[in-house]
Amino acid sequence: MRNFSEIDLALIQQMLLKGIQSPVTSSAGRLFDAAASLAGLRQETSFEGQGAMELEFAVQACECTAYPFEIKGTSPSLVDWRPMFEEMLKDVRSGEVPGVIAAKFHNAMVEIIVTVARHVGQTRIVLTGGCFQNRYLTERSVQRLLEEGFRPYWHQRVPTNDGGIALGQVIDAGRNHVRASAKGQAKSNPSNREIFA
Repeated sequence: MRNFSEIDLALIQQMLLKGIQSPVTSSAGRLFDAAASLAGLRQETSFEGQGAMELEFAVQACECTAYPFEIKGTSPSLVDWRPMFEEMLKDVRSGEVPGVIAAKFHNAMVEIIVTVARHVGQTRIVLTGGCFQNRYLTERSVQRLLEEGFRPYWHQRVPTNDGGIALGQVIDAGRNHVRASAKGQAKSNPSNREIFA
């Protein structure tokens, strides 16, 4: 809070109360940004993922537990982050070092992945998205999923971030185009069919 002026705080309060310029997001990256900020590592970012990168680099090797969290509902399962951030704030107030806060946050994210995998009930789990550029998160997630009897898959040739998403969208669009053409539902250029076949 010390990093904000009185005017900033008043503006933020109004944004939160009125929902102005406060879009809902499903991005896990915003959780990493929040954790980096609370740990005192990064209050402002110059590029996407900066806070998350600093949080990863700060992880301190320790026998740290994970911050608590709750899973609500079954279909879909919703993660309640409040217990995690409440405990994180307690650690900040007690003077815990950023490296331990970073480790406990990452460990919580891994345990959330394992818990959601149990809720889904599938043995094969795909780890994808920009957050899995984080080596600590990826390696620990793979390790814990294997320990719990899951079969994890992660990126090895295709980027895990937006580049991989774009490639997947192109492939999916191509397949849909070929299927539609084969059914006679759409006119297509034969050269396009060859590209995506």
